[in-house]
Amino acid sequence: MELREAVGAAMVVGLGGTELAGLERAWLRVVRPAGIILFRRNIDSAAQTQKLLTEATGFCQKNPLRCVDLEGGTVDRLRDALAPMPSAKAVAFAARRKKNLAPEHGRCVARAIQAFGFNTPLAPVVDLGLEVSAKVMGTRTSGATADEVVSYTEGFIAGLAEMGVAACGKHFPGLGGGTLDSHEATPLIDRGMKEIWQQDLAPYRALADRLPMVMVSHAAYPRTAAKATPASVSRFWIERVLRGRIGYKGLIFSDDMEMGGILKAMPMEEAAVAALRAGTNLIEICHSPELILRAYEGLLREAEGSRAFRTLLLARARETDRLRRKYFAAKPGRVPTEAQLNTLATRIRRFAVTVEKYQPTEAQ
Repeated sequence: MELREAVGAAMVVGLGGTELAGLERAWLRVVRPAGIILFRRNIDSAAQTQKLLTEATGFCQKNPLRCVDLEGGTVDRLRDALAPMPSAKAVAFAARRKKNLAPEHGRCVARAIQAFGFNTPLAPVVDLGLEVSAKVMGTRTSGATADEVVSYTEGFIAGLAEMGVAACGKHFPGLGGGTLDSHEATPLIDRGMKEIWQQDLAPYRALADRLPMVMVSHAAYPRTAAKATPASVSRFWIERVLRGRIGYKGLIFSDDMEMGGILKAMPMEEAAVAALRAGTNLIEICHSPELILRAYEGLLREAEGSRAFRTLLLARARETDRLRRKYFAAKPGRVPTEAQLNTLATRIRRFAVTVEKYQPTEAQ
């Protein structure tokens, strides 16, 4: 594998609009990333989205990731183009009263993203839904305890897997104790290692062999050996804990490297190199062409100047290529007809009605 190809193999990138601009084609030819992530700004319809993904991934490496955030509830990039998906919190609560709702949530999410040409929803969230983080996490969490989180997420993951869609557990090692939004600043989470291991990391330990990907957050945990270093660039969290103690063997995916949670700590070039040194397979940069190219050039420059980093980068790229081939080799299906999309939207709405029936009343 050539060095430039290895640099691109470490990157998943975002785009500006609903079709590729000429400048985007130019830098995509240079970067040749491992995948594309789209947002609501990129999505009008299933046909348009599949066309955009087909053209954009034509510049990518083999078996590219085609990512979208679809957890349900407040994080649902297909809400306007298809139908609103129930939140993890609502489904998990209902699933304690009616069986098989979590797998059906996974199947609904899988069918939705496949209709638009994606192959991962970057879900489920496996953070604990603690009171301290309620204002930040909202309805994204499925339970306050590890047992509640595992009960929902194992069903959700099974539903995705049944449809051939790759899950991504997030946000390692856990945002349950956080009070800040990592889009704005680095959350400093006041939890010790014993507490984190027994609670926040319990879902990762239980589900490690069923998660094709794990997304690492930009939070820092000062009461652990990592001190104030964001987890996304911490060898302690990624290599020692996730790879070492937990034994995770899948893809390690950074949260968006454009977030204030990391860029307020270090510039993009330094952050990209630090993430790869720490053990990350894929860094995600969701919007800015400037930051995408700065990360690319930063990784390339470090690899050209450091034999050790070049060796690491090439080895990581080979590992990432193998895992992409394992989890993302399936080709997207045909664009669904209007009738098929209407049927899918009806299924999602009916599922949402069922979930709503089991929500707590004011009296409860």
